[in-house]
Amino acid sequence: MRTETAEATTTYVTSGTREDLPVLDAPHEVPPRDARTLSKVFFRELAAREEGTEEHQYVRNTLIEMNMSLVRYAAGRFRARGDEMEDIVQVGMVGLIKAIDRFDLSREVEFTTFAVPYIVGEIKRFFRDATWAVHVPRRLQEARVELAKATDELSSRLGRTPRVAELAPVMDLTEEEVVEAQVAANGYNTTSLDATVGNGDSEDDDAALADLIGEEDPALELFEDFHTLAPLVEALDERDRLILHLRFVEELTQTQIGERLGVSQMHISRLLARSLNRLREGMIEQGTET
Repeated sequence: MRTETAEATTTYVTSGTREDLPVLDAPHEVPPRDARTLSKVFFRELAAREEGTEEHQYVRNTLIEMNMSLVRYAAGRFRARGDEMEDIVQVGMVGLIKAIDRFDLSREVEFTTFAVPYIVGEIKRFFRDATWAVHVPRRLQEARVELAKATDELSSRLGRTPRVAELAPVMDLTEEEVVEAQVAANGYNTTSLDATVGNGDSEDDDAALADLIGEEDPALELFEDFHTLAPLVEALDERDRLILHLRFVEELTQTQIGERLGVSQMHISRLLARSLNRLREGMIEQGTET
């Protein structure tokens, strides 16, 4: 009997081979469900190839292309940030590459489960370390650099801070565009969250800025996840939904569930794993589509 891995490989592998390696026509077009199965094949090949060889690089590149949907899924969580989605995806790709380089099949963990935290962590690091205090259009970010150069040059020449009318011809911009660039440049500077606010006239003026800033509500993201998950759970058959309920709502062990349903603990384990995989794949596909 053909296994799921064999079926997926047969579906996507071309007639040719590359030094006895499976060859995919378009790795980036493999659906997430099949990518999960095929990734196991390619991770085994990656472990068997010597690092630095052409074959090792080919397998690694194929894994990257095949799992790009994970990056798009993770990047979708940050749509509201207003930054260029292309930039966010590029940063997420760094996290994906790190996950591929550090993944070990022997851990018996799904690669999707292992990779998403790496991808999300890389994106969050990007927002923390490399972005502006507020979102600024790319053209104004570039204008800020030119503004800084022109200001330094004219300040040295004039011995004072240059006026807008003096900056405009040097930057080859209108005076209105120079003013716009100056305003945008303010978005590049941030204030410490420990800085005090007010002028010292009252006790409240000793409060730190961090005390006045709201925090992200994790319940909002949890609501989105539940909203996506609900129809996926509904699509499971009645027995699978019951097993999920007994395991995660009533918090029974797999052995207890098996005794209640009259089957072995191993059978419950397989059914539970199958249901969780289907739900995980559905969440990833939903994230890709959005």
